[in-house]
Amino acid sequence: QVQLVESGGGLVQAGGSLRLSCAASGGTFSSYTMGWFRQAPVTSREFVAAISWSGGNTYYADSVKGRFTISRDNAKNTVYLQMNSLKPEDTAVYYCAATRHAYYSGYIYYRDKYDYWGQGTQVTVSS
Repeated sequence: QVQLVESGGGLVQAGGSLRLSCAASGGTFSSYTMGWFRQAPVTSREFVAAISWSGGNTYYADSVKGRFTISRDNAKNTVYLQMNSLKPEDTAVYYCAATRHAYYSGYIYYRDKYDYWGQGTQVTVSS
């Protein structure tokens, strides 16, 4: 059983930056593909980014490509999401998640393929 705890959310002005962290415990962190998803009010949870076991492969939704960067530190059992040039439409609850599926499987974009989830952290971008 893997426990995930996000932190780093908050209120920021448009154009600003935030760095989210997700600390994992209770499992072999380096064996999981890690992902970030987000959910705005009255919308479904959507894929944001994912990273392979070693960190050598990263994947992004088109809406955040070039602005967000996912990374991981397996020694610290932590995955990060650096968010730059934030826009009001980035406002959402951000969740980190872990999946046993390989990064090359094609499943990493689908929330139902993730095995473990954090509780989420709110990100609000004001205009």
